[in-house]
Amino acid sequence: MESAHRSAARVLCLDAAHRLLLMRWRDPYDGAWIWEPPGGGIEPGETPWDAARRELAEETGLDPATVLDRSVPVGRDVRWNGRRYIGTEQFFVAQFADERPTLVRTGLSAGELASLDTHWWIAWSDLDSLPDPVEPPRLLSVLAALMPDGPWGADAR
Repeated sequence: MESAHRSAARVLCLDAAHRLLLMRWRDPYDGAWIWEPPGGGIEPGETPWDAARRELAEETGLDPATVLDRSVPVGRDVRWNGRRYIGTEQFFVAQFADERPTLVRTGLSAGELASLDTHWWIAWSDLDSLPDPVEPPRLLSVLAALMPDGPWGADAR
């Protein structure tokens, strides 16, 4: 399997009840399912924070101004569309005043629309109940690093 590195940024979105937004994607290569936060590749000349804000708006329609300007690096090793992506991605956090804000998919490409199945605002304590893998696997530790005073705190480490 071909390996590649792609600089990327992702956003951990939290609603008013501290639920996490995860998107369920179907790999067009092998049909495998994966849950992960919104995000994607950093374009040339773009900062990770700018990429996180753009990707959030494109994939969800949520307000990019909610993305806080602090991040943590997360090592990734993910298979997608017949390739293995290895490298470090920057993870940011965004908080929303509403419970389960409505998403709009108008910014997705045709390929993304074909691969995106659904999204869930899921309680952080229910992450283990998802039927498919969550990326990154230690998502709660990433959240705890970004927001150490949250209710997930010691449970995530």
